[in-house]
Amino acid sequence: MIQVQDINKSFATHQVLNKVSTVFEKGKTNLIIGQSGSGKTVLMKCCIGLVEPDEGVISFDTRPFSALPEKKKRDIRKEMGVLFQGGALFDSFNVEQNVMFPLNMFTDMTFEEKLERVNFCLKRVNLENVNKLFPSEISGGMMKRVAIARAISNNPSYLFCDEPNSGLDPKTAEVIDQLISEITEEYNITTVINTHDMNSVLQIGQKINFLYKGNLWWKGDKNTILHTDNQELNDFVFSTELTRRLRK
Repeated sequence: MIQVQDINKSFATHQVLNKVSTVFEKGKTNLIIGQSGSGKTVLMKCCIGLVEPDEGVISFDTRPFSALPEKKKRDIRKEMGVLFQGGALFDSFNVEQNVMFPLNMFTDMTFEEKLERVNFCLKRVNLENVNKLFPSEISGGMMKRVAIARAISNNPSYLFCDEPNSGLDPKTAEVIDQLISEITEEYNITTVINTHDMNSVLQIGQKINFLYKGNLWWKGDKNTILHTDNQELNDFVFSTELTRRLRK
């Protein structure tokens, strides 16, 4: 579980987050949605530790992250897996080396142990016998699955996904959504997903947080999001053809 309490963040005179409080639940897909500029990326960066909030506390299972000394912050970072937008694989590394990267950074495992873990993770995302291929030799959907394998290679307690379906066709995006959902439940991970893809919201949105101009404007799930009287949320949700048809 991740608790976000009264988070404020400004850049110069522009306030990006205004007293945002929420809980990201363990074993659930927790989504952050909102228009560009709503603050969802900054909120995720605050959770990961890439951005320091001006005020407020983010706690990982009661551990106040920002208040901890650097060594203990590093210990929590070891428990995080991150799926970056676009996958962010290292072009000069093959698939095996990409997935092994967090293990090289954060563990004392032998090479044989790391290779066994790499192969397990690749099999879990339905990729086998691709170890020696480079990112330029695989499809966009395969790259995302390799990135997921890398994100879970260190057996994380917390998984952060930044726009996981960016650049993917609808069918492949659905596969990625389902894979993230299955892994979250199977390993009881606290998964936080930053997205503006309404297909993802309606497929895997167990816990949804809607940000509007830096404020937490609405919380709910995929079963209630189509039936709210929140005007700003409706403007966001029903801006796509899919959700307009569902509303009818």
